[in-house]
Amino acid sequence: MPSPYRAIFAAPGTVRFSAAGLVGRMPLSMLAIGVVTMISQITGRYGLAGALAATLALSAAGMGPLISRLVDRHGQRRVLRPTALTAVTAGTGLLVCAQWSAPEWTLFVFAAGAGCMPSVGAMVRARWAAIYRGSPRELHAAYAWESIVDEVCFIFGPIVAIGLSTAWFPAAGPLLAVVFLVTGVFWLTAQRATEPVPHPREHHTGGSALRSPGLQVLVVTFVATGAIFGAVDVVTVAFAEERGNKTAASLVLAVYALGSCLAGAAFGLLHPRGSASKRWLVGVCAMAVSMIPLQLAGSLPILAVALFVAGLSVAPTMVTTMALVEAHVPRTKLTEGMTWTGTGLAVGVALGSSAAGWVVDASGARAGFTVPVLAGVLAALVALLGHGRLRERPTDREGYGTDDQLRYRRDDEEPDKHLA
Repeated sequence: MPSPYRAIFAAPGTVRFSAAGLVGRMPLSMLAIGVVTMISQITGRYGLAGALAATLALSAAGMGPLISRLVDRHGQRRVLRPTALTAVTAGTGLLVCAQWSAPEWTLFVFAAGAGCMPSVGAMVRARWAAIYRGSPRELHAAYAWESIVDEVCFIFGPIVAIGLSTAWFPAAGPLLAVVFLVTGVFWLTAQRATEPVPHPREHHTGGSALRSPGLQVLVVTFVATGAIFGAVDVVTVAFAEERGNKTAASLVLAVYALGSCLAGAAFGLLHPRGSASKRWLVGVCAMAVSMIPLQLAGSLPILAVALFVAGLSVAPTMVTTMALVEAHVPRTKLTEGMTWTGTGLAVGVALGSSAAGWVVDASGARAGFTVPVLAGVLAALVALLGHGRLRERPTDREGYGTDDQLRYRRDDEEPDKHLA
């Protein structure tokens, strides 16, 4: 392991909570694509499959920030365990109803309940932030490491979910995702020593973290970015099926994640200087441009190459996003702020997967690739128009920072760190 990554794991407990976070995040890459595969296997309807995946994502988008706000106030253990059990119960109901051909409305009801999943990635990143606050190089490496973990999930998650659902029985992939969720959450919350200390209610002033103008730009941009991801997932499955090899979709999507994983690993070795907001803008625009070659893909190998190249811009952009969230959100709302970016992605995934599903049903998989292209254009436009907000200096008294100079302050102490 490269030295920056070895250094961050010198702190006690870091290996265990990061490993638990990996297990708990596997459903992020498995559940939606598993539901798409399951429903398309059972009914042959990609429109219904995309709509259910959208329902899952929208439910997660609505519940995620609320769950994280409660975590900031009451701690991870007290909040995550009951919410995970709720999601697992609803997810099991969805699988049973799908397997037994229950009325469609029951599928949507249980899909909405299954979306009540905690943002495990935000919980793990909040632990890193608590350990390495004031140490920018270590925190940069930690965020890069967690982006690598995210991509590892997206490399293997779709392979496992699609593979099980096509080779064993349709509900097998989503079922394993449910098992991963409850296992990861309970393992993570059992580790009390590294759990961030919750902040009392009286410290939570100023309403939601989303009141930050900088966070608003990040979230809206991530809605469009999420639409890219959701559309690519659905269209890739349909593209592979049209070519008689539906199982290969998992391998193609894994290549997409592999590109991001390698780029994230390299990015974590660097010590970037200058404006984080400019790096973020370049990353978003690169993601948008990388969708254009997908229109030229005429075979699965060519599509895999195009997605690998597209993935190279993903992880570095995500790492920079987490740094910007920390700069523009007060410490007492950090978990909520990180979750809001995931919420933006979830909403985008919902919109992208649903739109792509309907386009595929109407015009075929090749036409479906226009959806991620349009989503990329929208993401770039929002980033360009809102970039100025990320350069402004937040003024909230709880202690914000800018992308070039992070400033931290507890409610009861003077600013203690000035980080270049």
